[in-house]
Amino acid sequence: MKIAILSRNPRLHSTVRLVEAARARGHVARVLDPLRCYMRIAPGAFAVHYKGRELAGFDAVIPRIGASITFYGTAVVRQFELMGVYTPNGSDAILRARDKLRCLQLLAGEGLGMPTTVFGDNPDDTADLLAMLGEPPHVIKLNEGAQGQGVVLAEKRAAAQSVIEAFRGMYANFLVQEFIREAQGRDLRCFVVGGKVVAAMQREASPGDFRSNLHRGGSGTRVRLSAAERAVALRAAEVLGLEVAGVDLLRSARGPLVLEVNASPGLEGIEAVTGVDVAAEIVAYLERRVGRR
Repeated sequence: MKIAILSRNPRLHSTVRLVEAARARGHVARVLDPLRCYMRIAPGAFAVHYKGRELAGFDAVIPRIGASITFYGTAVVRQFELMGVYTPNGSDAILRARDKLRCLQLLAGEGLGMPTTVFGDNPDDTADLLAMLGEPPHVIKLNEGAQGQGVVLAEKRAAAQSVIEAFRGMYANFLVQEFIREAQGRDLRCFVVGGKVVAAMQREASPGDFRSNLHRGGSGTRVRLSAAERAVALRAAEVLGLEVAGVDLLRSARGPLVLEVNASPGLEGIEAVTGVDVAAEIVAYLERRVGRR
């Protein structure tokens, strides 16, 4: 196969691992910066140029689209789709996952458990918004944050109001969720590839923090998922249309709750903690899908 990996930085760990896995299995892998891809759009004549040359002959494309380039990056993915190139995560699926509010609405519509969430477009009545949620603590999240950035825990209602007013002053889109105390600063990262959880780890927040992201200093350990946790992770990826996804779950008194679904999950932490060659799992899945096509 000839595989395109859309990534702004060819030296990022996840990008390097995907290139290594593809080449180890005898494939050609090329890293393309999506912002340097130029598109021609015409009926029956879609094309992509890169550094002055037309891109052609690709069998599959793996998108690694960061939050800061979502709009243009997904347009490039869509262009490859229109050219008949297979991708495990289509442009629309990436957009569903990237927008936290839309993602939660879709998952809740399918009956999947999640922390109770409230949202208002720059709400004037903050007290009413918080009353819809219940008693604090409250978790306040920027709608397009990533890796634990833009996430604040407010222990008291006055603190929650202050944070919300600050976000309102920046005209930022945000949502507010209940705090799942029994999770004790831990969550589960389930790595889904092609309808299968290929690796899973438990992440735990560093002392004094409640965010379990490894980028925020959290630690990870290998974990065995229950049948219910596995089913919820697979269903969450399926609802959003993602064939490769990182699904984050909380263990709660009312069962597994979906915290977030990531369309470009990192490989470094999950591979180091579990010992699973996740990059090879992704490439092997591409082989099966492209072979069937």
